[in-house]
Amino acid sequence: MDLNWSELPFGYFKTDYNLRSYYRDGKWGELEISSSENISIHMAATGLHYGQEAFEGLKAYRGADGKVRLFRWEENAKRMRRSAQGIMMAEVPDELFKKALHRVAKLNARYIPPYGTGSTLYFRPLLFGSGPQVGVKPAEEYLFMIFVTPVGPYFKEGFKPVAIEVVRDFDRAAPLGTGHIKVGGNYAASLRPGHRAHANGFGSVLFLDAKEKKYIDEAGPANFYGIKNNTYITPQSDSILPSITNMSLEQIARDLGLKVERRRVAFDELDSFEEAGACGTAAIISPIGRIYDHDSGKSVDYGPEPGPVSRKLYETLRGIQEGTVEDTHGWTSIIEGI
Repeated sequence: MDLNWSELPFGYFKTDYNLRSYYRDGKWGELEISSSENISIHMAATGLHYGQEAFEGLKAYRGADGKVRLFRWEENAKRMRRSAQGIMMAEVPDELFKKALHRVAKLNARYIPPYGTGSTLYFRPLLFGSGPQVGVKPAEEYLFMIFVTPVGPYFKEGFKPVAIEVVRDFDRAAPLGTGHIKVGGNYAASLRPGHRAHANGFGSVLFLDAKEKKYIDEAGPANFYGIKNNTYITPQSDSILPSITNMSLEQIARDLGLKVERRRVAFDELDSFEEAGACGTAAIISPIGRIYDHDSGKSVDYGPEPGPVSRKLYETLRGIQEGTVEDTHGWTSIIEGI
C-alpha cells in the first residue's frame, strides 16, 4: 500500500474490513466481520422511509510514542444512545460500541496514518432501522455497523482561517426538532446552503436560530465559539448538536486560565470577538477569518492567521490526542496490540 499520508483529503477511502451487528428479537447479535462495502437492506426499511438513522464520528491518533489512542469514545457512545432515544431506535450498549471500535481498528491497522502526517483514522459508527414498516412507526430490527477510513484535515486549508457566510433563508433544525441529536436529517437540511456557500467561495456556513434569526446556532457541521476578554464563549441552544470537541475545549480553556460561557450568542455580538472558530471531531478547530452577511453586505474580519488563543487550544487538544501533552482528565484510551 502506497499512500501519501500528508496529502490525504477528508473523504472515503476503502479499507479492508467493517463490522456489523443486528438487533433482532430484542437483543444484539455478535459482531460480524465483512470485507464488503455493500449492505443488503429490505426495501421497506424504516431507515430508508422514515429517517430512523443516526451516526457518529471519532478518530484514532498514532502518537509520537507509536501508541494508538482513541479520544473520549465513551462520549460518542453516549451521544449515539441519545440519538437512538430521540428517534426510537434500539440503543447500542457501551460494551458493543467499544468492542467494535477496537476490533475494526486492529483489522485495519495498516491504514492508521503515522504520527506527524496530520492525518488520522476516522471511525464512522452507523445505526439505522433495517426492519420493514409501511406506516410511520419504529422498526423491530436494527443494524449497527462501523467502518474506518484514513483522513486528512476536514478543511483543505488545514489550521488556517476560513471564510464563512451567514445563512438566513435556510434552517438547519427546528427549536424542538432533532438538532440536538446526530441524525442524518439534520445534515440533509444543510446540504443546499452548504453547496451554495462553496459555490460562492466560502468554506462553510453560519446558521442562525430558526425562530428569531437573532442568535448563532451552528457553523455548518461544527459548533461555533468566540474569544473575547479572556473568555471562551459558545452558543447555548436546544437545536445545537453537543460537540465532544467543544466540551473538551471548554475544559482546556479553563485549564489555560480562561473563563467559559455557554449562553445565547447574538449575531450582533460577532464584531466584538477577538477570535472566532468552528470546532468538531472532523476539523478539531477551524479558525474563522471572515464572516460575510449577504443581507447587509457587511463582513466581520478576524484576520488572516489563527488567533493566539485558538492556536493554544488547538495545540493542547491535538497534543492530548497524540500523547505529547499530559492527559490530566483521562480522555484518551490506548488500543493495545497495534
